[in-house]
Amino acid sequence: MDDNGAHNGVDGEPGADGVILLIGCGMRKYREYLLAGAAATHPVWLFTGEEPDWQTPYLTGHTVVDVTDRAAVSAAARELAGRVPVRGVLSWDETLIVTTAHVAEALGLPGAGVDGVEGCRDKFRSRRLLTGAGVAQPRYAWADTAEEALAAAETIGCPVVVKPRGMGASIGVVLAADAGEVAEAFRTADEAGRIGAESYRGGALVEEYLEGPEISIDAAVVDGEYHPMFVARKQIGLFPYFEEIGHHVAADDPLRTDETLLGMLRAAHRAIGYGYGITHTEVKLTARGPVIVEINGRLGGDLIPHLGQLATGIDPARAAVRAALGLRPDFSDTVHRSVGIRFNYPPEDCEVVSVTLPTEAEGLLAAEVLVEPGAELRLPPNGYIARHSYVVATGADRAETAARLDAAAARVGLDRRPLSVPVPA
Repeated sequence: MDDNGAHNGVDGEPGADGVILLIGCGMRKYREYLLAGAAATHPVWLFTGEEPDWQTPYLTGHTVVDVTDRAAVSAAARELAGRVPVRGVLSWDETLIVTTAHVAEALGLPGAGVDGVEGCRDKFRSRRLLTGAGVAQPRYAWADTAEEALAAAETIGCPVVVKPRGMGASIGVVLAADAGEVAEAFRTADEAGRIGAESYRGGALVEEYLEGPEISIDAAVVDGEYHPMFVARKQIGLFPYFEEIGHHVAADDPLRTDETLLGMLRAAHRAIGYGYGITHTEVKLTARGPVIVEINGRLGGDLIPHLGQLATGIDPARAAVRAALGLRPDFSDTVHRSVGIRFNYPPEDCEVVSVTLPTEAEGLLAAEVLVEPGAELRLPPNGYIARHSYVVATGADRAETAARLDAAAARVGLDRRPLSVPVPA
């Protein structure tokens, strides 16, 4: 481990207010806005696997530690707390939220609770808890083999969704339209799950396919009380896979105050026993009402919280810090507009030569390249999240925002070389 003292404390140490411990940070293009917001709310001490670079201006201090080693992280947290007042601990990295819950518990700090965060991270556990509490769920079954997956699909009825137990970002999630596709869907989900956390490797969930649009809700939870921030409408593509290719957030979305939806979300969080923190819940709006796809014990990815901030003025990083401190949220809308993001994918597996972005387009707020020249992008099932760029735009309403995103995305240029060699098995 390697420590580095404070940048904005006194004599190289934080002041009496102490620090928020942030475990892991993520990629700059996806997470810098959160680190900036957190640092503006409370001094931040980062646990990171390598020396900070772009993060440094936002940090009071840091510790280099293997963040994938729970024992090492816990030991480093106890050592830090022995010399610096640690007031809270948080993470927005899906793979680190269980470790974060263990650290919060060990230090006696507000947190989701180990059981609460496992109710998010372990999708099979989540299904059992929510079903037991009477929260609307798809029909589901667990399968350890392709044969068990086929039997489950025959019981549930096709089409079914086959997914890993503990992955995020829709990695390894496949729609099987009929029995003939189930075995291959199981293989994809099972193999995707084996690159994730050891606790969730092997096997797959087989679930009823839910018809209807999908949304996500980012919220703060304080002492078990659920406080929604904003709703994002999701755009899915690359079927039979479930790549998230876009999102839309509007300050005036009626679902932000829909009591049927909010009542279900409150009941779901009680069922999993989530104490303090931020959650990102994905919901399908079906003919029988809202049904939870999954609860994630972190802020949303894909810049969804940033869209929420652009649309409403609510600072998601500030909300996350306050929840980690055990404080009630203090957010209210200061902006009222419609904002969307579109992620741009290649039409085939390819090597990127260059990407060019529009500098002007109606309603364009941002455009960003996500890959370097030479990057290999592989579409599912050979790879996931094969994005080369994104555009963000605003409009008078959802339809105009979508049209402006279409126009801006059409002006993105991708120079590429096709990849003919398949990814190794």
